[in-house]
Amino acid sequence: MSKKILGVVAGLAAWLAIVLVAGAIMRAAWPAYASVAEAMTFTLPMLAARLAISTLATLATGFVAAIITRSLIASVIPGVVLLIAFIPQHIMLWDKFPVWYHLTFLLSLVPLTYVGGTIWSRRQSPRPAHLLGEMTAV
Repeated sequence: MSKKILGVVAGLAAWLAIVLVAGAIMRAAWPAYASVAEAMTFTLPMLAARLAISTLATLATGFVAAIITRSLIASVIPGVVLLIAFIPQHIMLWDKFPVWYHLTFLLSLVPLTYVGGTIWSRRQSPRPAHLLGEMTAV
């Protein structure tokens, strides 16, 4: 398996793992959330929590993909895959959530994987000498 395919698969696996674990924790720790989860009649704080989990998972997806592929561009591919996979889901659920929720989720997938990959990329490149002096000055 090539590094790019492995990176995409690992990134998607990271997204799924984070979403599943965080969702289970949220259901266990937030009884009101658990009581409406099946009907998907979430309150504004619940929608915000879901988007926060998605944000963390999507950033991690790009980060994991970049670690494996060593490519910032390749780290975006899992975001594209997620977008393609979730467009039909959100069309089916269009009436369940506000438009802003659908748009925030869908339109953030590719940019957040890029940002996750950028976080890895910046950790790999040495800092310019002129910035090192600024970092040590307190």
